[in-house]
Amino acid sequence: MELFDKLYDEHENVKVRFIGFTTEHTRYDFGIIYTNMFFGKPLVVCMQTGRSTLLDPKEIEDIEYLQNAFRIPDKQQAADLAEFFKETLPQIPFVTQYE
Repeated sequence: MELFDKLYDEHENVKVRFIGFTTEHTRYDFGIIYTNMFFGKPLVVCMQTGRSTLLDPKEIEDIEYLQNAFRIPDKQQAADLAEFFKETLPQIPFVTQYE
């Protein structure tokens, strides 16, 4: 008897970028994983907290989303982070994965 129904099991060589930077108030260290999975959205991992999220251009614009995803207490810090992601993450077209 199988305990799990496998949904997917993909192997992929991906590009990963590690980047650390500071703003006026905070230091950030991120790993950005570029993959063909997840509708082409990059997986962004905060190396300090382990919190991660998939980001597309619409989510980058949502300051409250960034505050929640990375537990950022201050709106200005989240706005600074949004600015960084706008400059750093590529503009990707939406990729349909499911028919």
